[in-house]
Amino acid sequence: MDYYRVLGVVLFSLLACTKAEQVKFVDCGSAEGKVAEVDIYPCPSQPCQLHKGQSYTVNVTFTSSVASQTSTAVVHGVVAGIPVPFPIPQSDGCKSGIQCPIEPQKAYTYVNQLPVKNEYPAIKLVVEWELRDDSSKDLFCIKFPVQIVN
Repeated sequence: MDYYRVLGVVLFSLLACTKAEQVKFVDCGSAEGKVAEVDIYPCPSQPCQLHKGQSYTVNVTFTSSVASQTSTAVVHGVVAGIPVPFPIPQSDGCKSGIQCPIEPQKAYTYVNQLPVKNEYPAIKLVVEWELRDDSSKDLFCIKFPVQIVN
């Protein structure tokens, strides 16, 4: 089972790297790491238009400045300045392309899915995506604009 999970992450990573749009993002407090690049697939233009009922691959390349045994993703949609939890299928970063334990000064490629539910309203918002270490400090924190469409 783990073999297929790893294979799936590798395939998503390759797909994301080859056909993804590099996304303009804002660092919102990456205390324990530095983000090099953010890609979203499919996202042919910005802000990314996220269609209801579809899922999008988010690929973040970052370097950690600390060691950590674990990593946990927390995602919010920020609407009118209010963060609203945005559920993702896998919050464990160690099951999302990262080989744990995380080591200092090493680059990592984090890959996860951003599902857009049919019941979400059609709206422009900012996605805030954090990956936290053992101490709940941000390995990375990024914000990028999206638009949910029908």
